[in-house]
Amino acid sequence: MNSARFVVTGTDTGIGKTIFAAALAQAIGASYWKPIQAGLEDGSDSQTVAAIGGVPPARILPEAWRLATPASPHLAAEIDGVTIDPVALEPPEVAGPLVIEGAGGLMVPIDRRTLMIDLFARWGLPVILCARTTLGTINHSLLSLAALKARGMRVHGIAFVGEAHADNEATIAAMSGVRALGRLSIAELTPTGLAAAFAEGFDVGDFQ
Repeated sequence: MNSARFVVTGTDTGIGKTIFAAALAQAIGASYWKPIQAGLEDGSDSQTVAAIGGVPPARILPEAWRLATPASPHLAAEIDGVTIDPVALEPPEVAGPLVIEGAGGLMVPIDRRTLMIDLFARWGLPVILCARTTLGTINHSLLSLAALKARGMRVHGIAFVGEAHADNEATIAAMSGVRALGRLSIAELTPTGLAAAFAEGFDVGDFQ
């Protein structure tokens, strides 16, 4: 049985990592966990994963913290009157594979002392970095990968999200020395459409 566990993070917020996480969880039959959800008015990322990835409710794990304010977790928690304890955040034990999605990028604060990357480093799980393909991605991607490498973290690979840009994708992989896992072309955001896009852009064997 595939019992792989991955942390999915991004070079920035809003670059498609939730869509990729949904596609990955669907493809490998994984449970999905978003430790901290900040912003609930437009629905949660867990709801998005269930809707577009077709991941059944039994495999959508409850968030450790659900914050109403759409902001960085440290600020959202302060506005909501909540104290997040990063030490208490540990990956849940599940039967089978697990996909964990971070909030925003690597340098997003959880509280006034702890960054997302600090949490991921403590867990020691392989990280998949989601990156857009458009202008600016080389800078953001190389900075993110350098930060991961500086902490000695395991980088499973880069997952690009968006329309093809062969030179950007090749340049990031070559200059970082990190393999490009593939590219997810966002088209039809339905379970069927997402499955087809993942199968076209990735080799599921790379996630076993």
